Formats: sequence, C-alpha cells, structure tokens
Amino acid sequence: MMASLVNTAGEPDELATLADLDAFLTVWVFTGRVDRDEAELAALRRLRARLAGFFDVDEEGLADGVNALLREGRALPQVVRHDQWNWHLHATDDDRPLATRMAVEVAMALVDLLRAERFDRLRRCEAPDCDKVLVDLSRNRSRRFHSTACGNRVAAAAYRARRADS
Repeated sequence: MMASLVNTAGEPDELATLADLDAFLTVWVFTGRVDRDEAELAALRRLRARLAGFFDVDEEGLADGVNALLREGRALPQVVRHDQWNWHLHATDDDRPLATRMAVEVAMALVDLLRAERFDRLRRCEAPDCDKVLVDLSRNRSRRFHSTACGNRVAAAAYRARRADS
C-alpha cells in the first residue's frame, strides 16, 4: 500500500479528488472510520509526501521515521479477526483518522523490513523517465521497475538500441 500511495503523486495527481480517494480505497480496503472529506484527502496527501521521503533515507533515517509514525499514531498492536479477514494486527483504534491508521500500518510493515534486514527492498523505479517507487518483495530481490509498463519500455528501448547498432 505504501508504494501505491506514494505513486499517486505526479502528473496527473491520482489523489486530487474525493473520487480519487474512493478509487484508492476500492483497491486498498480499510475498515473503520473513513470520512471521505477534503480534510481526510489533505491528510492522506501529507502522508504520501512523508512516505515518499522514506525511499531516500538510510536505514537509521527509516527507523527514525518509522518510530515517529508509531509514536504519533499511538500504536498499540493487537491481534484481531473481523469481517472476512482472519487473525491480523491492528495497531490503532478503528475510530482514528484514516491517515493515522494508514501511517501506522505502513510503519508496522516497515518494522518487518528493518527487522529482516531487508531495507534495500525500498527502491525507486530504474526506468530513466520514471520517478515512481516500489517495494521489491521478489524472492531474489530482482524487481527493478514499479510496473510492467516501465519494464517493457526499457526493454523495448534496449532492443531498438541493439538493432540500431547492428
């Protein structure tokens, strides 16, 4: 969810309207309080900018950022089961603002990356014309592009370059 939220930034901004927020929440389902108002949209855009910075820090910087998110969200992890989901963690109350719950959820996921010494899984897309981000969860740590479209564009350009050289 973190990379998807960060990647909504750009031209066009994919988190500019309440309809954009609804579309995001259709893909990334969150239970609990969702206000669907301009204040919530603004809070998510602030969170998006903050999370984007996590792709440009070292391991210590990431740990500091994660701790800040957990502290600000007053995280208190608890195991819960509800609706169609089996046992999982909630670290904030369902009535907390959506941006707070998202921030804490991202922080909890990043704790797992830090503890597993997989900080290097946070990456920027390697396509020359792309500023999107990705979290590489591939088994062999080989993911280089945030989408297949970027990977295909780079492969096509390399193919054209090879053909031009021959």
